[in-house]
Amino acid sequence: MPATSGTIQAMTMAGLNLIQQALSIYDSDLKLAVSNARFREMFRLPSHLATPGADFAETIRYLTERGEYGEIEDIETFVQGKVDQALAFEAHYVERQRSNGRWVSIEGFPLPEGGWVAVYTDITATRRQELLLRSRSEELSDQLLQYAEELSATNRQLESTITALEEAKRQISISEARTRLTTEMMPAHIAHVGPDRRYTYSNRRLNSVMPGRPSNIIGQHIRDALGDSAYKAIRPHLDDAFKGKASAFEFNDHMSTRRIRTAFTPDSGTGEERGVYILSMDITEETQTRVALQQTRRREIAAQMTSGLAHDFSNLLTIILGMQSKLQKMPLSEDASELVEATLAATHRGGTLLNRIADMTGHRAPEMQPTNMAAFFADLNTLATSTLPAGISLTINDRIPNETLLVDPGMLQDSLLNLVLNARDACTGHGAITLDADIVHDTWVQLRVCDTGTGFSEEALKHALDPFFTTKGSEGSGLGLAMVYDVTKLAGGEVRLENTDVGGCVTLRLPLRRAKRDSTPGLALLVEDNPDLRGLIRDMLTEMGHTVIEAASVDEAQILLAQVPDISIVLSDISLEGEATGVDLIRTLPSDGVPSFLMTSLPQTHPLYIEGAARAPVLSKPFSAGQLDAFLHAR
Repeated sequence: MPATSGTIQAMTMAGLNLIQQALSIYDSDLKLAVSNARFREMFRLPSHLATPGADFAETIRYLTERGEYGEIEDIETFVQGKVDQALAFEAHYVERQRSNGRWVSIEGFPLPEGGWVAVYTDITATRRQELLLRSRSEELSDQLLQYAEELSATNRQLESTITALEEAKRQISISEARTRLTTEMMPAHIAHVGPDRRYTYSNRRLNSVMPGRPSNIIGQHIRDALGDSAYKAIRPHLDDAFKGKASAFEFNDHMSTRRIRTAFTPDSGTGEERGVYILSMDITEETQTRVALQQTRRREIAAQMTSGLAHDFSNLLTIILGMQSKLQKMPLSEDASELVEATLAATHRGGTLLNRIADMTGHRAPEMQPTNMAAFFADLNTLATSTLPAGISLTINDRIPNETLLVDPGMLQDSLLNLVLNARDACTGHGAITLDADIVHDTWVQLRVCDTGTGFSEEALKHALDPFFTTKGSEGSGLGLAMVYDVTKLAGGEVRLENTDVGGCVTLRLPLRRAKRDSTPGLALLVEDNPDLRGLIRDMLTEMGHTVIEAASVDEAQILLAQVPDISIVLSDISLEGEATGVDLIRTLPSDGVPSFLMTSLPQTHPLYIEGAARAPVLSKPFSAGQLDAFLHAR
């Protein structure tokens, strides 16, 4: 089990406390960084002056006041002199006699990053031996005595120097270990190549950034480690880096299908000795998100530009269609009839053009239609079975009563086909797929697609509904389940992923909406704030046999709904006068109440259109009387 940083620090302090000399390390701000127990004992320091962070000047002042340096008249001047000497960070060696009569040697060495290491040695015994040697060796020449004293002093200085060097070496080793650990933990590949383009350093993260590559690449040529394709992509930038030009760029790694961002930085060497530092990161998800956001932004801008224009233009086209339809019923000359027909055709083309513009500026909104579910599942079975190999079967268990539901058959079919194809891929050639359709609590339509394949991994259960997530490598787009999730949530439903005992399972739940379209004329509530358009649509409804009551706002419509019985149909524009909208009106109506329909000139990408389409059928303006009749009565 590797030692923690706290264990290593404790072991280091224990080792320092075993040496006979006192030791202290002050940083460049003259704050105590490290000291051993001998340092505190030798100078009898209080604990706060032997604790990391203690101020050097405060320590000198304390020792001066205690008489460590003898009688000092101006203590503050003396302390400032010691501080100035310390800030010079120069190597020094001194011997002095303390106030208690003992002798101490002080050896100081500056550190590369600022500050210094000081070693204090009690040399009282040595000095006494020197005095004894001097007194008992009168026969020795003065020169021999001098040489002996110099040799003794040199030995003490050498011993102190060795201690300081060993401490500095230990600190450097710890720093190098921490630096390597930090680089190996980074989610990027950090490396260095020499002038021969062989790796001299690597944090062993190449395989995680570019899967399929080796981790231990020291000594390998960069081309051999990356492969020919990736090396070809980076070579021009690497050539520039060897010439002293730094660069940052992105490229596609075809082997791992990842998008890589790389930075080359020349090192400080010159000429043929120059190498290059390399930093590489996997930015695949970042790139996918950036592209998706750019595409979404472009669609939003286009939708904003066309929304206002389309609204007014659609209302005008609807009025033109109504007027020309009335003219069509009048006795006209052949030339006039041809002009009416041409006007109607041009108006229809204008409406088609508006729809195409809306399609280009956003995703298609739901198109709720009365759908016979038995026929729907029969068509789905025919389409899905043709995509399955001989070894995989599909069983559809339709337990929905034979009735017509209000759904978007196109979106629902796309979603279920997508789930069946995913289940097919999970079965890897052999297996069974089942689709169970039920009505749950008379509230939800539940569609459950299960298979006997490999099931979902833990990661897939968490991220399978995220855009661009795929377990199929380069063969998958990562958009299938994300599309299913988006259209289901758009319709007000939910998606759930799970594993069973035999494979994987995806459950869709959609709000249960039963279709209630009836061709029998009745009392229709028309909600439209444009007087001209309201009159035109009233005439269309009257010609269908309906009796019509009118409102220009949600408030007026709610009053009529509360006071007028036997309303058989509600037709409302989405955009109305006041703050409330047609969507707000539909939201207040019970799901099993009066059949409700919406009309609008808003593009399908507009949030109100999308919300309304998820709650009721929507008819886009402009429309003719025949189109309105077919829309309301499903003929």
